[in-house]
Amino acid sequence: MRIGSFVIAVLLVATSALAHHSNSAFDGDKVMVLTGTVTEWKWTNPHVWIVLSVDDSNGGKVPWAIEGRTPGQLVRAGWSKTTLKEGETITVDFSPAKDGSRTGLLTRVRRADGTVVGEQAPPAAQ
Repeated sequence: MRIGSFVIAVLLVATSALAHHSNSAFDGDKVMVLTGTVTEWKWTNPHVWIVLSVDDSNGGKVPWAIEGRTPGQLVRAGWSKTTLKEGETITVDFSPAKDGSRTGLLTRVRRADGTVVGEQAPPAAQ
């Protein structure tokens, strides 16, 4: 029975360790900047996602999916699930995907008025 329990414990730990991915899909040496309209704001674990509609060079729109940090990390930086709104125009700085797909790893968000999201202090606990 002890060996069986040990094997199950090892498998659970190994599965959890493999479930979380690294940031190796993104080029951390490059930063891209895009301005677009928020079409989706996904406040989910393990990472939040911002989906933007961005003007292409031909007068059309293309979607970009930008991966953020965990909700817990963002809460400590002053974010919440209501921080962004669909239809809002924002500018994002991010590390692009190495494979050239329209995705990236978020480094900063600025609102249309230039305010950097997360630079304000989080609300005081009540």
